[in-house]
Amino acid sequence: MFDRHFGVWPEGVPHEIEFPARNIAENLQVTAREKPEKTAIIYHGAELSFAHLNARVEALAGWLQSEGGVDKGDRVLLYMQNSPHYVIGYYAILRADAVVVPVNPMNRAKELEHLIADTGAKVALVGQELLEHIAPKAADGTLSHIVAAAYADMADPACDIPLPKGLEARSPESYGLLGITRWQDALDAGQVPGPLTAGPDDLAVIPYTSGTTGKQKGCMHTHRTVMVTIVGGIAWNPGGLGEASLTVLPLFHVTGMQNSMNGPIYVGETMVVMSRWDRAVAAKLIERYRIARWRSIATMAIDLVNDPDIASYDLSSLKMIGGGGAAMPEPVARKFKELTGLDYIEGYGMSETMAATHINPPQKPHRQCLGIPVFGVDSRVVDPDTLAELGPGEPGEIVMNGPQNFIGYWNDPDATRAAFIEIDGKPFLRTGDIGRYDDEGYFYVVDRVKRMVNASGFKVWPTEVESMIYDHPLVADVCVVGYPDPRRGESVMAYVVRRDGLEEADLIAWCRDQMAAYKCPRKVEFLDSLPRSSSGKVQWLELQRRAEQEAGAPQES
Repeated sequence: MFDRHFGVWPEGVPHEIEFPARNIAENLQVTAREKPEKTAIIYHGAELSFAHLNARVEALAGWLQSEGGVDKGDRVLLYMQNSPHYVIGYYAILRADAVVVPVNPMNRAKELEHLIADTGAKVALVGQELLEHIAPKAADGTLSHIVAAAYADMADPACDIPLPKGLEARSPESYGLLGITRWQDALDAGQVPGPLTAGPDDLAVIPYTSGTTGKQKGCMHTHRTVMVTIVGGIAWNPGGLGEASLTVLPLFHVTGMQNSMNGPIYVGETMVVMSRWDRAVAAKLIERYRIARWRSIATMAIDLVNDPDIASYDLSSLKMIGGGGAAMPEPVARKFKELTGLDYIEGYGMSETMAATHINPPQKPHRQCLGIPVFGVDSRVVDPDTLAELGPGEPGEIVMNGPQNFIGYWNDPDATRAAFIEIDGKPFLRTGDIGRYDDEGYFYVVDRVKRMVNASGFKVWPTEVESMIYDHPLVADVCVVGYPDPRRGESVMAYVVRRDGLEEADLIAWCRDQMAAYKCPRKVEFLDSLPRSSSGKVQWLELQRRAEQEAGAPQES
């Protein structure tokens, strides 16, 4: 067992903690009983108590079972932006003994087709603004029911902070579309769910992660694995308990889901919800609601400190700031320290681990560092080829065994077998990240699977993007790489061999209809042919270096 990090373990935090063995939906039920009048959600001036939140969850869960035909273990898509509706929908699916399939609201036609086919989902909870992308699946019978939510219905129209552009419309009295039900109509149906029967080892959530081989893969998490990082995240840094959290990280992503929604519900903290990132709005909300916790990604933090008006806001209520996705640049970390007196606490995790497996100890954080293994996590570094275990300072692949590890990829036993190796009789998850650890047990990433692009903290696998671009009738060949982007870290570029008539703007626009915006190429360069090896393999690394050089990035020797 890797234990050298116990020497820098957070003060007053036990090495092991007990995790409740129950359905995640019960966390809300417990909080609603203990703190019924406490404000659960603040959304553009409107407030919802825990008692009222739970009542709406019960009503929607009853509709899912009675009208939606949802049975135990069925998968239900949750396709919307951060909102009170998202929280209600997530917990209603679990309360109905079903499984949440969180869908990135940036996903488009090709991605939705795959998710629906792969999960076998028949019901979807959808943001009204996203209906155009998924409604055809109700019209053709692929989905039996869609419940559409309008975010404006749960916002105060008199609030001085308006809803983001495109989200202002209230729901119509009727959508007039077969298979589409208005959110409020589902709640008003007055259906009562049956007894809660899904337990700790039943499936709870299947977050999808971009695939190395061209398709997204579903990470199967049980109520038990989800509970681990809910409770662990709160226990690691308990300061600010009972105070408000800023819920702006996307809730479809495991970090936002666990730290910005499930954690606050577990301990009864108020969530101040933002549907989209806006640095001025974030600063105003921190000041107005005395936000104590804010989990973010590096891109958000960089954007906030670069606001020329940031010094005019009172950020003194913050007690914990931190995040992951990409290393926090040293100058930004220093600026945060000057503004708030707080260290930005970096962590590390994956969809396969339901958020963090490593977090920096709050009293002794290191910058540009993954942190140390948290409760019950045994993390090692191995030679990626021989799998021999390596010592301090020796770079190799980071692997880990822990109670939050997923139980496998949905419908993909081959990928599940490839994801694990055995060490000391225990299954260790292979991360694909090349890292090292120091004598105190702090872990650092030094390299990664080369073809992965990190765009604003989102992992983009070029092979997945290529497989979608190949569907364009005027694309003969394509290779996708990343290039340096000063704001997003990296962005996506496509080298394309085209047929007659294809232009860069047309291909980029087509991609935006087919895939999430962060996966879309920001640049397209047309070539007569792609460089290939004698065996016919595309020389993607040559194109990667070309893209970096054109972007003015320093080249590796």
